[in-house]
Amino acid sequence: MLSFNDVACRRDGKRLFGDVDFVIHAGQKVGLTGANGTGKSSLFAMIRGGLEPDTGSISLQQQVGITHVAQETPSSDRSALDYVIDGDERIRSLQSAIEACPDDQGERLASLLADLEQAGGYTVHSRAGALLNGLGFATQQHQWPVSRFSGGWRMRLNLGQALMSPNELLLLDEPTNHLDLDAVLWLESWLRQREGTLILVSHDREFLDAVTNMTLHIESGEVTLVSGNYTAFERWRAARLVNQQAAHEKAQARRRELQGFVDRFRAKASKARQAQSRLKMLERLGETQAVRPDSPFTFGFRTPDTMPSPLVVLQKADLGYAETTVLNKVNLTVQSGDRIGLLGVNGAGKSTLVKALVGSLALQSGNRVPAQKLRIGYFAQHQVDQLRGDQTPLQALMSHDPTLSETQARTFLGTFGFSGERALQITGTLSGGERARLALSLIVQSRPNLLLLDEPTNHLDIVMRQALADALVAFEGALLVISHDRTMLRAVVDDLWLVAGGELKPFDDDLDGYARWLANQRQSMASESDQVSETDAGSSATGQAGNAVAVNAPAVPDRRTQKRLEAERRTRLAPLSRAVADSERILDKASNRLAMVREKLSDEGLYNEDRKAELTDLLAEELAARQEVDNAEEKLLESMELLESASQASEEKQ
Repeated sequence: MLSFNDVACRRDGKRLFGDVDFVIHAGQKVGLTGANGTGKSSLFAMIRGGLEPDTGSISLQQQVGITHVAQETPSSDRSALDYVIDGDERIRSLQSAIEACPDDQGERLASLLADLEQAGGYTVHSRAGALLNGLGFATQQHQWPVSRFSGGWRMRLNLGQALMSPNELLLLDEPTNHLDLDAVLWLESWLRQREGTLILVSHDREFLDAVTNMTLHIESGEVTLVSGNYTAFERWRAARLVNQQAAHEKAQARRRELQGFVDRFRAKASKARQAQSRLKMLERLGETQAVRPDSPFTFGFRTPDTMPSPLVVLQKADLGYAETTVLNKVNLTVQSGDRIGLLGVNGAGKSTLVKALVGSLALQSGNRVPAQKLRIGYFAQHQVDQLRGDQTPLQALMSHDPTLSETQARTFLGTFGFSGERALQITGTLSGGERARLALSLIVQSRPNLLLLDEPTNHLDIVMRQALADALVAFEGALLVISHDRTMLRAVVDDLWLVAGGELKPFDDDLDGYARWLANQRQSMASESDQVSETDAGSSATGQAGNAVAVNAPAVPDRRTQKRLEAERRTRLAPLSRAVADSERILDKASNRLAMVREKLSDEGLYNEDRKAELTDLLAEELAARQEVDNAEEKLLESMELLESASQASEEKQ
């Protein structure tokens, strides 16, 4: 469907990539990956026709329509629902034609109406409404004018408009950046079910793994198409790097051998011909490249000067704005060493809670008790936006900490990718990811004992996200984080708290359990409207039935009967309980096996050429062990769900 043929691209005199050849077939879902600045946006622009390749050609199958997300949203009085429906240009065109069709052209009008039905015109409002709901818009917001929404919400509207399009090829560039975790999970499910071809730029590993079945990776000026999701690509790349390092070391050894011969015998007439021959062999060897560390970021949080405990306490706190209360009677104590992930649907009050912990939002009632030596590192998008655009990263850091010398400041900034002239670039010209890195560097330098992070991974590429996760794992203070990046959450938090229904409470499950909780919430909301009509229609009959039940209610069983019923219940549930226990043992065994394999893979000597076969076997064993863990986890969940369902049914029966 789409092919690149010997394509090269230069921007501002810099070669981004060249000699690019690949073919994407209809129906494939492709993840476009690579570090920031490698050329992903330029490749997107070439596909759309907005940028011509410097060399080569790009072929797109005829009649294939392309949809991408608009980067700007005009301020208008058009409703959010109508704005999203505008994404289906065919339906809008048919609606305009029907409206303009004269009354005396009945045959043409009938044909247009049939075309409208075929295009889904009679379900367009419900489909657009479902998109808006999935992206986090409340039902009453569907009729709000576009001009009423803020910038981040307008980007969601643009995304909804793109998803509404029936075009075959959909291009999405970082669609999760403006979404909360609940919207990310919905979008993930929606894209999996969408028919058609998708090319997706994302730095969210789990999102890529769930949605894509091909990976197009840009690195070192090369573009490589690999079958499989991002995890499969990483396995392929790891094996390739091992082979590359082995080839490099072999070539270097051969080079040293030849160069030694040349150096020894160049001056001897009897060996001159052989020496010249070796020199030509050296030239033919060419250059090989050693495998280098993937990440240019090597930062870490320094040990806090003090670590009081508790760090901050909220007591019976009502949180909100003006007369509106968002969270009621919040009781939260953040101890030194706590690592909390905050969950909740959009608008539930997660950011409100963080602002209250920071102290930037006054409580409506209750108390906030900070430790005397509390030092908060607070990251949110508005912190990034408040960076002075007329300063360089070096000036920003030295203003933040005047005790640093220029050499110290430059060395520190280098660990965040601002080395050399990059430290002297005006902040206003930096990309979104670079500004986020700079804001993070200022937080790290402040030596906090409590980190409050509100979507810290927005605009960060995969490499920087991993560097941040590694730094957070080693952080010795307390941490509370809001993030739609599940890889980040799984790596750095120990406890999950849920903000829902105006309350804050512990969430006694994992992120997969949260996804199920969200699905149940959506299902409940979808069925509420149906239940309302049924309840109204049958209210009188229900009242009569209720009176009858009250009159004929069974007597409460005595203690002997109750014990017998409980014994029978335990007997019925015993096989299911044993199945759960067996599944837990199988999962523990599989997890231990996986841990042992990964411990073996951590041996640096394993990556030497003479142990290549052993490495290959261990990588295969790790894949099998990981699959075994996945299967065991799935089996355990099934066993637990069966036990829970049977337990509930038994209780209802009693």
